[in-house]
Parts: sequence; C-alpha cells; structure tokens
Amino acid sequence: MSVGFGGTSALRAALRVLARGGGLALLWRTVLTAALVCAIGLLPRLSHTDPALTVLKARSAERDPTPETLNPIRDELGLNEGPLALLGRWLDGLLHGDAGQSWVSGTDVLPAAAQALGVSLLLMAGALAVATATVAAVCARTLRLGSRRRLGDRGPGGTGAAVLAALPEFLVASVLASVIGVQLGWLPALGWYGPQWMVLPSLALGLPAGALLGRMLDDLLPSAFAEPWALAATARGLPPKSVARNTLRRCVPGLLPNLGLFVVGLTGGSVAVEQIYDIPGLGRLTLRAALAQDLPVLQTGTLALVLLAAAAGILARLAARLMIGPALRDGALQSLHRPTPPARGIAPVLYGALLLAVIGFGLPRDPLSLDTGARLKSPSWVHPFGTDALGRDILARIAHGALNTLGIALAVTALALVTGILLGLLPRLSGPIVDTVNALPPVLVGLLVTGIAGSGPWTPALAVAVVAWSPLATHAAALLHQERATTHLAATRALGAGPRYLLWRVLLPAVLPPVTRHALLRLPGIALALAALGFLGLGAQPPSPEWGLLLAENQPYAERAPWAVLAPAAVLALLGALAVTTAGGVRLPRPKRNSRPAERPGPPAPQAPPDTEPPRADTTLTAASTSPSLTS
Repeated sequence: MSVGFGGTSALRAALRVLARGGGLALLWRTVLTAALVCAIGLLPRLSHTDPALTVLKARSAERDPTPETLNPIRDELGLNEGPLALLGRWLDGLLHGDAGQSWVSGTDVLPAAAQALGVSLLLMAGALAVATATVAAVCARTLRLGSRRRLGDRGPGGTGAAVLAALPEFLVASVLASVIGVQLGWLPALGWYGPQWMVLPSLALGLPAGALLGRMLDDLLPSAFAEPWALAATARGLPPKSVARNTLRRCVPGLLPNLGLFVVGLTGGSVAVEQIYDIPGLGRLTLRAALAQDLPVLQTGTLALVLLAAAAGILARLAARLMIGPALRDGALQSLHRPTPPARGIAPVLYGALLLAVIGFGLPRDPLSLDTGARLKSPSWVHPFGTDALGRDILARIAHGALNTLGIALAVTALALVTGILLGLLPRLSGPIVDTVNALPPVLVGLLVTGIAGSGPWTPALAVAVVAWSPLATHAAALLHQERATTHLAATRALGAGPRYLLWRVLLPAVLPPVTRHALLRLPGIALALAALGFLGLGAQPPSPEWGLLLAENQPYAERAPWAVLAPAAVLALLGALAVTTAGGVRLPRPKRNSRPAERPGPPAPQAPPDTEPPRADTTLTAASTSPSLTS
C-alpha cells in the first residue's frame, strides 16, 4: 500500500510554489533583517546608555568609570562617530568577510561566532533526538490503539506530557545537573569536551519541547485514524504498522513549521541551559554581547540566527509540501478537525480547586516578612512549603505572586492567540516575520523593548507578547493551508457558499480549537518568561514574589533545600495540568441541522423530474470526501 502524498511531481510543484512569489518573500525577509540589524546598532541610543561604561564593566568590573578610563575606550571603539557610522563600518566589513573585533575581548568576531554556532547546532541535534523519542513515547498508545481500530471515542490524553512541557528548561537542567551529574556522578555536568557532555543538556532541552510537540501530534491522530482511507486500509487487513506509519505521515506536516521554530529556538534560545552547563554556544555568546552592548558580536550572532531561522522555515514548509504532495494541489484532503463534543471530566475542576486552595491558604500570609532564624526551614505546619534563604514563607510568596503572574500571563496569551490567528490568515506576510522574531533570544527582545518603551512593570509583558504569537501563527497558517485543500470545503463551495461563509463557518471553526489548545499549553511557559525577564532587570525586581523569581532565587539552594525549588515548580506543573485538561474541552461544536450556506445569486437551478428525488447535500459531501490517495 502507498499513500499518494509524495513523489517527484510534488517536488516540482513545491519548487514552483516557492519560485512563484519568492522574490517578494525574499525582499520582505531582507527588509526585516536590515531593520533588525539597524535596531541593534542603535541599541545604545535607544536604551540611553553609554556603551563605553558597559564595555568597561565587561572588561574589568574593578575599575572606576571615571572620564580618564572611559574616554580612551570611546576613542578606541570610535563611539564618538555615532551609531550610524559604526553600523556602516560593520556592514562594509561584513561584505568583505570581516565582522570586526569584539569590543570586550578584542578577538575576531566571525571565527568566534562560527565556532559558537557549531556548538549550538551539535547541541540542537542531540536535543532533537531526545525530543523525537519523547514524541514517540507520548503518541505510542494512540498509535497502537488507532491502528487496530480500538481507539473509540478516546480523546487526546497527555496530562503528564503537558506537565513536563510546563516545566522550565533551566529547572530541568538544574535538577539533572544536581542529581545525575553531582550526586550520582553518572554524567558530567559542566563543560563541553565530548559526547558525554551532550547528554544532560540535550535532555534538558529536548524533554519539554518533545512533550509539547507530542501533545500537539496526539491531538491530531484520532481524527486521522477516522479518515476513509484509514478505515479502508484496516478493513482490507493491512498491517497496523503500515496504517500507523501513514497516519503519522498525514499528521506530521501540520506540525513541521512548529518543529522549524523549535529548531531555531534551541539554537538561540537555550541561553539558560548553556549558562548552567557552561556550554560555549551561540545563545550564550549573544546574551553576553547584549548585556555588554558588544555590538559587533551581537549583530553577527543575531544575523546568524536570522539566517538559520529563514533556512529552517523554508525547509520545514518544503518538507510539509513534499509529504502531502498532490493532495494539496487537488484538494483531496480530509479535515483533521471534525465536530466533536467537548471532553468531559473532573480533572480541570480538581486541578483548578488545588490551585485555588494554594492561593487561598497563602494570601493571608505576609510574603515579605523576614525571619533570619528560620532560613531554609523544611515544610512544617507553620510553613507548609518551607522557607527561603531569607526566612520568607514560600507558600505566601507563591500565592501573592500568582495574582500578578497569572493575570498578566492570561492577558498575554489571549493577545498572542488573537494575533496568531489574524497573522496566520496571511502566511506570505507573517512567514518571514515569524522566522525573524523566533530567531531572537528573549533577552535580546527584552532589551530592545526596554530601549524603546522604557523599563517598567509592563515591559516584560510587552517583550513576551512580541514573540509569543509566532508559534500560534505558524500553527494556524499550517492548519489553514491543509484545511483549504479538503474535499468538504470544495463540496461546500460547490453548493453555493461564498468566501465569507467559508471563512467564518468552515475554516475558522476548524482551526480555532487546536490553536486555542496550543495557546493554553504555552500558558505556563509565558508565565515563566514574564518573571524571568523581570529577574534580569527588565521589569519587576526583588523582593517581588513572581514565580520565575522564586525559582531563580532559590536555585542555588536546590541541593540544601530542595523544597524551595520544588514548591514553585510543583505549582507551575499544576498550572500546566490545569491548562491541558482545560484545553481538552476546547472542541469544534457540532453544526446545527438547519444551518445552510448562503447561496450566491445566479441562474435558477434546473428542476428535477417529478419521478426523481433531488440529490441530498450529505450524499454529495460523502462522495466527495472519499480519499483518492489510498492504493494497494
């Protein structure tokens, strides 16, 4: 058996599509890249800081920032010429294969950036292997049951996977380093000297990302197993492995663009993991350059990330076209998002009640009360979650931090969902923007937003909102691309439906539920990203009880007082469980029986003879929905 999703014709068609309109896309990418590089070159002026001062601190923190020490640095770097002259000089050197020298170390930028990129790509390969194994583990049960026609009405599960996806990467990295690397001594936890040093950071990066991707894939599999070709294949006695393999081939193209974002995010966004394990990757190099305002290194590293993002995005979209093949061109796909009743269960109520109980019991307590005699106390009746290094009650800090953290996270998630859906409707416009935005490390985005909007309590929310919509827009664009090639859409259009009816009654109802579930899965990560930027000085400052600050402040005491880290991590995991179980109830509603597409004006339809019965709409839809791609 073979499913007609690929072939040389699909490759030629994909290349023609890329060529058609490719000039505009390339021009749009070039404009975005140039704007980003110029914004980085103007970062000192935008942030109203003196680059000579930050470079001096990066070179030697002991020297006093006097005019006698700052003026030679300005003369050496040419800062008196202005940012535009510096930017023009860097661009001119880049055209000749020279990215300049680092303002801090004085070394050539291009060889250092190339070496850091190689390290990050090697780490990315290890994390991809871990993520692939995690996706296989999450989807194994659905694949086994679905290929044997035993799935029934079972919806996607994966609460444990969602909890794992909700855990921050730096927390997973810290636990693995302290337990496996330090206490057990099984693997090295510091440095980058060989394959053994890849294992722990690859696990820290691949496990949460694989859990998220696996949960999204598991959400699509039940509908794919219910398609006519899968039912026919099972009825003809084809091996379950073959049915499962072709089902994966049917569902994976919708996730390939998000996989491309994940690949680029691993390369530039794994800053915390690289810091914990002391890995000389491109993310850490770019972060240090951003904090020191080392513009040649920062501009070169950002340009490398943007080019990598563009290449990954193009390859992901090309691979999706190759896997689906002529089905997209001929409109022969089935919809993977059929009307189903919302999932029922008490899990969301239970998780929500637990979260409210934690907040309710902690709110009457004082989150700022210091007790130096009760530092790092273990959990007790007086302090149910223990105390931190300053003797503050952890339960009180979690409860008071939940109000601010969750409120802003919900607002940012809602804004990201709306933006992602709207830009997902315009893939040619949003595709290059998504690739460019996703290539930026969150810290760099925070610095740029801070330079433009200024520092304040809403700066982290604005910085996270700038990048949070990109995976949702990619997901929406991929689903809409496949949904437009479905047979039921062609049948509905043939029955007289206009573009507005197709958008509001067919396309959006099929795409909104899965993208909304995706947004809910990212809610815990958004909450953590908000607090992490605050910890870096771009928003709320200590002693604010935000959850990310709690994790970062107590991380150095994880071995001595593990409850100080496990308590906020457990609440974050509880939020992830609540998000995924709530997302399970977001389903496409069943259409009303009396809903009919608005007919377009046209000539009257011919009358059927008196002795014949007019064709029924559901018969037309059923006949058009039979997949022609299954052959034996």
